[in-house]
Amino acid sequence: MKAKKQIYGMTPYQPGKPIEEVKKELGLSEVIKLASNENPYGASDRVKHTLEDTAGHLEVYPDGYAAALRKKTADFLGVKEEQLVFGAGSDEVILMLCRTFLDHTTNTVMATPSFSQYKHNALIEGAEIREVPLKDGVHDLDAMLEAIDEQTRIVWVCNPNNPSGTYVNNTAFREFVKQVPDDVLIVSDEAYIEYVTADDYPQTMSMLADTPNLMLLRTFSKAYGMASLRVGFGIASPELISLVDRVRPPFNLTTASQVAAIEAIEDQEHIKQCVADNAEGLKELQNFCSKHKLTYLPTQANFLLIYVKVPGDVMFQALLKKGFIVRSGQALGFPEAIRVTVGTKEQNKAFMTAFAACLEEVNVSSK
Repeated sequence: MKAKKQIYGMTPYQPGKPIEEVKKELGLSEVIKLASNENPYGASDRVKHTLEDTAGHLEVYPDGYAAALRKKTADFLGVKEEQLVFGAGSDEVILMLCRTFLDHTTNTVMATPSFSQYKHNALIEGAEIREVPLKDGVHDLDAMLEAIDEQTRIVWVCNPNNPSGTYVNNTAFREFVKQVPDDVLIVSDEAYIEYVTADDYPQTMSMLADTPNLMLLRTFSKAYGMASLRVGFGIASPELISLVDRVRPPFNLTTASQVAAIEAIEDQEHIKQCVADNAEGLKELQNFCSKHKLTYLPTQANFLLIYVKVPGDVMFQALLKKGFIVRSGQALGFPEAIRVTVGTKEQNKAFMTAFAACLEEVNVSSK
């Protein structure tokens, strides 16, 4: 069998170890996962109650058009139903965009480090990858503009950026959009938008009417606490959505995920509380870093990238032995950092206690 030649140089996505596996391997009774930027408070109770009622009729295909969810989402956002395309997480929408616009004759521009799936899916399509290093942790939009040429089809702006948590402000983003050629798709990936508190974050929804080459990505995996149900979507002009929808797999959202997402939208009080708790948790972590003379990148998401003055893998292993799973920056493009998801108040307190002990053990204070 002969696969596409580019497949042979790629590696499968490597998820973190499951909690139960870590417990067994290290002999721990409790493990707290702060690695995947999940909402520690989970989904709304309305979602949980709804899922109890969806076990019947498993033999019936889900609504391939996601009509009820489409209407609910469109009404909530104030857009037309035909301005939405749904995917099994925004990851699948990214896959669909690459399948629609990229091939071996094209290129795509993105920041680095940024969300891995832009590059991953573009490579599968055989496109040239043009990566532009972050500048002080933020997208270098001027350099990204310089990287665009006649073969560029997609430019990605992860905002807030994963894994740095930084954001492109309204003025910078609007100036960038003005200068991107009309035939280049601009993707603003806004997976963490619910957590944003900055006053000058781009108001991208208002830009859609005058920017037909702009697509916004949103997800129910983060603030909505529904990562396991896999619901994401793109928002754009009807013409752009029509193109992308042609490569969308049929029945790609389950019945349970559609019903759950509708209920999640209904409970905005849950989102507000989660966002408030996240802001409080972030402040606690930032205060901890200041106390221990650790630097970090300013974040508008539900995680903090912390520079630990030693290889990220070293700190990752030290914390793992104490029952805390974080992400090593070595796998994310920040070799001497760790990325820590904001947990509950109790989780954060326990983490900071363990982190302080780890800092002593690896002699960070003297570095």
